[in-house]
Amino acid sequence: MSLEAASNNARAQVLIVEDELEHAEVMAEALRRPGHVCTIVGGVAAALDELRHGTFDVIVTDLRMPASGGKDQVAGDGGDAGLVVLRQARRLQPNAECVMVTAHGDVATARAAFKEGVFDFVEKPLDLVVFRELINRAAENVLLRHEAQGGGLGDLVQHEGFEGIIAGSEPMRKILRTVRSVAASTLPVLIIGESGTGKELIAQAVHRTSPRANKRYVPLNCAAETETLLEDQLFGHVRGAFTGAEKDREGVFEYASGGTLFLDEIGDMPLKMQAKLLRVLETGTVVRVGSNEPRQTDVRLVSATNKDLPELIRRGEFREDLYFRIKGSQINLPPLRARREDIPRIVTHALAKSVAKLGPLPGGAARPVPNITDAALMRLTSFNWPGNVRQLINVVQMMVVTALGESENPNLAITVDVRHIPDEVRVEDAEEGMPAAAVNEEPVGSLAGASLEQLEKRAIRETLRLTAGNREAAAKLLGIGERTLYRKLKEYGLK
Repeated sequence: MSLEAASNNARAQVLIVEDELEHAEVMAEALRRPGHVCTIVGGVAAALDELRHGTFDVIVTDLRMPASGGKDQVAGDGGDAGLVVLRQARRLQPNAECVMVTAHGDVATARAAFKEGVFDFVEKPLDLVVFRELINRAAENVLLRHEAQGGGLGDLVQHEGFEGIIAGSEPMRKILRTVRSVAASTLPVLIIGESGTGKELIAQAVHRTSPRANKRYVPLNCAAETETLLEDQLFGHVRGAFTGAEKDREGVFEYASGGTLFLDEIGDMPLKMQAKLLRVLETGTVVRVGSNEPRQTDVRLVSATNKDLPELIRRGEFREDLYFRIKGSQINLPPLRARREDIPRIVTHALAKSVAKLGPLPGGAARPVPNITDAALMRLTSFNWPGNVRQLINVVQMMVVTALGESENPNLAITVDVRHIPDEVRVEDAEEGMPAAAVNEEPVGSLAGASLEQLEKRAIRETLRLTAGNREAAAKLLGIGERTLYRKLKEYGLK
């Protein structure tokens, strides 16, 4: 999948099929401004060659072009040649969207094109603003369909070890689009985020969607070793370098050569080691401990930290030159409290994963996936989660184990409720002095005398606040359909 991030739109690989070169260049220039990558061909035969050997997200084709001639002549070339391109695009690139350009917008042709699956028409002379917006919509449509079908990074949500990547919220969708954007390059990537936000999962996503995906991915925690052991881990040693060094050993830079090296907690790396790391990044060579011989390496570096590196630089605890070297592209992971609309999705996924880890029932049958009450889901959604996604998943697993312990019939699906939530999520909010689910709520006594309409309006407003405005999540928590919620929002004048 070639889609990347371009402001709020999907950046796409676009094939433009147009025999008038000047007109094709005008279209391409209009699309390159928002970041789309354009390939121009002048006829059906050349278009088919690109469709067979390239990968495109959007195909823009003129309806009428002259016969292309040559040995690759295709039946039907000339006249409504765009329909030929359209049919072959549907066959060779079924995931792409096709846009037809025509000065002959007759009904019969339009009907035939829509039957073949064209995304939309645009008429000559082109309004470039309208044209660009149409291509942006087509590209975004491909992106959304691709994610819904589990393609590309969508696979990572379901892949073992990627359960923390839930991309329903706009902040996370932008991050996954950024991952797509940087994965194809060789730029170093710096991931910033609190503990438990999924920094290593994003690092793995960069690797798995990069051209190095079939090579090694090697993680190393910079805070888990002493300075001496860290140097040995990074660069290796030769036989006799120190007591116990009985044979040569390659470090992670050599071991990961050709692949991706992930340095976690790089903000905790000692200053002396920072200088040595900088030299390796500048020269592309490592020198093993006890040796003078430089060895060539080729790694894609991805780093992560929960520290404020500019503040560490100000205090003289982190090298500024190293900071700019590792910060080729920076990804800032939001804490879970900043994307509450993802919590119901994460909970649903964690419920399924928790019973899968418990193994099958006696007799080999799969355990049924647990249910969760709206009250419990509301409590989980409203909690601030200082440990972020990692803490939420652990809590859900504890809830499932507790509920299973109460169940008299393990063959039936259990239901986890508020009583199964562990004490750590029941603690009072340190700032407000009240349970997390009750923050910003009025005392119960204030509800006396309120009309049902007022109560309903308040429930909708508070639920939307908890889900950061996500209507799908709010409707689920309220136990109503999205259309019903939308109607009530209009009825009560809520936004």
